[in-house]
Amino acid sequence: MFAYCNAVWRCRYFWLSLVQMDLRNRYRGSVLGMGWSLVFPLCMTAIFTTVFCRLFHQDPAYFAPYVLIGLSCWTYFLQTALNGCLCFYTAEQYIRQHPAPLAIYPLRVVLGTGFHFMIALTLATVLAAVMWGHCTITGLLSLPATLILLFLLGWSIAVLTGLMHTHFRDTKHIVEILFQILFYMTPVFYNRDVLKDSRLVELLRFNPFVPFLDMLRKPLLHGTVPESVVFTKACLIVVVAVTTATYLLSRLERRLVFHL
Repeated sequence: MFAYCNAVWRCRYFWLSLVQMDLRNRYRGSVLGMGWSLVFPLCMTAIFTTVFCRLFHQDPAYFAPYVLIGLSCWTYFLQTALNGCLCFYTAEQYIRQHPAPLAIYPLRVVLGTGFHFMIALTLATVLAAVMWGHCTITGLLSLPATLILLFLLGWSIAVLTGLMHTHFRDTKHIVEILFQILFYMTPVFYNRDVLKDSRLVELLRFNPFVPFLDMLRKPLLHGTVPESVVFTKACLIVVVAVTTATYLLSRLERRLVFHL
């Protein structure tokens, strides 16, 4: 395992150049450039705030940062899963010509989506500090651990969807449908207290994305460190995801090129 990680690190100039190329190609010829990373979450936040504030009896000034954090995190998971489906398929030429560890291609996806996530999260942090005014140093110090867990989970998702799509080309369509269902089962734009009198609230306990939303919202909106129970759940989810992704990648890596 150490030798494999060392091989990934030795290829760092290669996969960093791939990430730079992806970002450059995405914004080439664009007027706003990286500004589009802010336009989408801001527009969606404005729409959800306008539509659901009255329905959920929320103050827009307090509801907007809540939604923006949720959308930023959810978009990161969604884009990681969808782009992860194609991480090996689009890198076919590199895989056939360059004997690099295949873990670098999901890593390429996570770094690209993580870049846009950090832009949106920075905006959400500023908005939360202005609207809520509860940001504290203690709460912000908990964010690095949360971001590391998000990175590891994102890499695992990209690996799993990439391996599945390589063997079963309809995976991306299934992932799109699955995440659309999960979107409404995840408190991205609503508070879980809305479901407190419904049996649907039980489903939130089994939603793997909920702890990560809590770990972002607690320090940014309330200025508090996430509860140990929430952090433990997130760690367990990451451990299971990373273990599964690492095991499958180690088993399928040598034969993956024959499925491209």
